[in-house]
Amino acid sequence: MSANAEEQYVVGVDFGTLSGRALVVRVSDGAEVGTAVHEYRHGAIDRTLPSTGAPLPPDWALQEPRDWVDVLRTAVPEAIALSGVDPANVIGIATDFTACTILPTLADGTPLCHLPEFADRPHAYAKLWKHHAAQGQADRINALAHDRKEPWIGRYGGKISSEWQFAKGLQLLEEDPEVYQKAERWIEAADWIIWQLCGAETRNVCTAGYKGIHQDGQYPSREFLAALNPGFADFIAKLEHPLSPLGARAGGLTPEAAALTGLPAGIAVAVGNVDAHVTAPAARATEPGQMLMVMGTSTCHVMNGQTLAQVSGMCGVVKDGILAGSWGYEAGQSGVGDIFAWFVDNFLPPSYHDEAARRGVSVHEHMSDLAAAQKVGEHGLIALDWHNGNRSVLVDHELSGVIVGQTLATRPEDVYRALVEATAFGTRTIIESFQREGVPVEELIVAGGLLKNRFLMQLYADVTNRPLSILASEQGPALGSAIHAAVAAGAYPDVASAAAVMGRVDKHAYLPDPERARAYDALFAEYTLLHDYFGRGGNDVLHRLRRIRNEARA
Repeated sequence: MSANAEEQYVVGVDFGTLSGRALVVRVSDGAEVGTAVHEYRHGAIDRTLPSTGAPLPPDWALQEPRDWVDVLRTAVPEAIALSGVDPANVIGIATDFTACTILPTLADGTPLCHLPEFADRPHAYAKLWKHHAAQGQADRINALAHDRKEPWIGRYGGKISSEWQFAKGLQLLEEDPEVYQKAERWIEAADWIIWQLCGAETRNVCTAGYKGIHQDGQYPSREFLAALNPGFADFIAKLEHPLSPLGARAGGLTPEAAALTGLPAGIAVAVGNVDAHVTAPAARATEPGQMLMVMGTSTCHVMNGQTLAQVSGMCGVVKDGILAGSWGYEAGQSGVGDIFAWFVDNFLPPSYHDEAARRGVSVHEHMSDLAAAQKVGEHGLIALDWHNGNRSVLVDHELSGVIVGQTLATRPEDVYRALVEATAFGTRTIIESFQREGVPVEELIVAGGLLKNRFLMQLYADVTNRPLSILASEQGPALGSAIHAAVAAGAYPDVASAAAVMGRVDKHAYLPDPERARAYDALFAEYTLLHDYFGRGGNDVLHRLRRIRNEARA
């Protein structure tokens, strides 16, 4: 699309697990005029530390902050060039990040992993959202919170996650106290990248609320932290900072960041945000009853409500956490697209890859076509979607995947369909938990890379027995960030107003089939039996197997 010199534009930058994407968007109507992607050089660091080649322990996942800066250096100028927009017409930039992705820094924001004396220390690097090695610390935080009847624990469905700030911070203290003491700031990547753009530290209300246990104006008490570990008593000093509302202006683009990105110095830099939460305005998922599912390697479920409820197993509920004036709810699944990729990459015979190539389609498209030809229940399988742990509603990252019902006649497409169904059952489990606590879920709106899979979308509509609407953009988080940039630049009075103009959605693109929905009710009942048996104490074999595995690897 050609750019109009009289129009104003904004840039949204989405920092994902393996890459970052920049998107140039027209302010007047949300038209996307240019985009570019930069793959992280180090990717997700989950096997060996790049600086030394030393192996990482199980369940670790790190990132290198230089990779994020490279996105600003490469993807932003490329997107501007492809758009044909004069940089002088860009009025703002905003970013979003996976969360909780958090790093220890000096007081000036220098990551500790960039100091020569700490380059070989894994704890000096950014811990990616799927770093689950702090489960033991999370368990202790949860147990103590319930023992002390901490008022905030109910806001997180009764459990905080090993992915979040406090569990990862406690792990840092207990496993590398020297790095912990050196860390003057413990900061979300979502806020750190804004620091690099505008030259000032900010903290956003979204990550502080959902990932940092900030409720009713305060963090957990010093007494609570000291009871976990005396050395943890002053942890709040590493992250405490005034919180900024979403869509606010964090500052102006510094001359250094302007030179890096090719954008004009002084333009608005919006406060940081989280990838799933920032997507809600892009999909116009701003009303109560609308649950947005951002589906990719994992799925994050977010929705707005006008009342406060405590939903068992949710990731959190935060005032103004998604949209000003609303309670923002979050739940999630730790593995979705990752599970499908794991199966295809490791267990498909060469003949399936060859047939996909002959047809000129991706292996996932080929497997989806084969699976779609089956009737509900034809494969005789039930799977549990815990290959990367369970974020909701069990909040236990030491759980693992299960497939029940395999025989010598089971084919790869049977397992593939069972895994897709398992993720849909996981979403239905989340929905039913919300419904039981009086938070209605009437419509699902889908964003993310998986929305292009028609088989998967229809299956989710059938399993949940709800209409599915589709974000009419392939760049949901980046578009959401651009919407926030427009608000920060003063083009719209608030995020809801900008979303009404710049957001886009195909309403009710998929409707549930009544016959298939009834058939899935029976399978979901079986899924729930297995879910509770392996996940709620009926049989602790999955935890025992993980301990045996970790001991063997050690």
